[in-house]
Amino acid sequence: MPTTLTVDGMTCGGCEANVVDALERVEGVTNAQADRETNTAKVEGTAEKEALVTAVEDAGYDTSA
Repeated sequence: MPTTLTVDGMTCGGCEANVVDALERVEGVTNAQADRETNTAKVEGTAEKEALVTAVEDAGYDTSA
């Protein structure tokens, strides 16, 4: 079952790519997608939610799971 994060601060395709890159670096992530229109990121895999939130915040965006 995918994990959906709310991500605030994405304003362009580059922001989406930054979020996806950050999420894909987390151990256990098999797929990540970000959508600035809905302010969400969907992640598949076995990564812990806390690790996903930390990765997105470290990339410079506000997030919650």
